[in-house]
Formats: sequence, structure tokens, C-alpha cells
Amino acid sequence: MRRAGLPGLVLALIAGSAWAEVTLTFYAHPGARVRDGNLLFPHAFVQAKGTLDETGETVDWAAGFTARNPGPQLLFARGEGVVELPNPRYVGEGKPYLRRTVSDADYRAVRARADWWNSPEGWVYDLRRRNCITFIADLARLAGLQTAGEPSMKPGTFLEATAALNPEAAWREDEVVPEATPDAVTEPEAAPTPGGR
Repeated sequence: MRRAGLPGLVLALIAGSAWAEVTLTFYAHPGARVRDGNLLFPHAFVQAKGTLDETGETVDWAAGFTARNPGPQLLFARGEGVVELPNPRYVGEGKPYLRRTVSDADYRAVRARADWWNSPEGWVYDLRRRNCITFIADLARLAGLQTAGEPSMKPGTFLEATAALNPEAAWREDEVVPEATPDAVTEPEAAPTPGGR
């Protein structure tokens, strides 16, 4: 009985590790509309879903970079930025452009870089030169993708051009968008911002 069980256990462990993967999906939110009394602006963000190969830990995370204090002052001056976690409804309204499966090490590098953008060294927000698109481009390069020219204020246009540079990672309409779970949200959604949401 023990002999028969050991090969099955080994096969299950091998198969389980082969299925573990984390996929990054890069989205643009259309914005330019009013929802719940808030004006939504175009925005770019990334979502990570899957399972870490090394630990079996479930990954369900999304992030975008936006202004901490939105307002017209951002048209004339830099401000403080913040990495925010969009809620499932917001993610569901986004349009996916790129999808890339990454190693555990690459996923951790992406998360560490997102944390850096939230630090005193990385949180400068500039509507025209250092916005949600700059953030997404930085993370996409860490994931091994080529990125289109920056700076930009049009998330959809930027991601479309980036997808053209990475045809193997470009989103196909026949793919199914993974559903975001409520556990992915650890912070409330902030008010909409120019260049953000």
C-alpha cells in the first residue's frame, strides 16, 4: 500500500507545481464618464492572479498609481502620488491589453517595485510626465515586456502600442478575464483624479 501511494504522491506534487503560476494583466480604464457622482478619468493598472510556485500562496492583487490629492493644481504642479488597489467593480470595467505569466521572482520584483512607487523616493506624481502610465510601463518592463514611448496621458493608446510591441502577450478577445475577488481590495477606492481615476 505504501509503495503504491508514494508514486501517486510524487506525481501529484509534480503536477501541482506545474500548474502554479502568476499572470499579470495590464488594463486601461476608459474613464471620461460620471459614476456615483464622481468623474472618472482614464487610468492604467495591473492585476496579478494565480498561485506562487514555491509556496502555493494564492495571489490576487491589483494596483495603479494616481495623485494622492486630486485637483486642478495638478495641471500646473507636481503632487504626491499613491499606489492604490482598485476594487473588483473598477477592474471589471477595465479593458485588458496585455497578459504575461511570470515567475515567482518576477512577481516579487513587480510587487517590490510597486512598493517603491509608494515610498518617499518614488511617490512624485506629475500629470504629464509621471503618472499611471509611467507606473505601468515600469512594471511591464520588470515583467520582460517592451513598452511604447512615454510620457503619455492616454492609457489605452499607450497599452495598445505596447501590445503591438509584444504580440505574444497581447490580449486576445477569446480569453476570459479572471474575476476579481473582494479579498483583492485592502484599501478603499479613492476619488477620481486626472491621469488616474
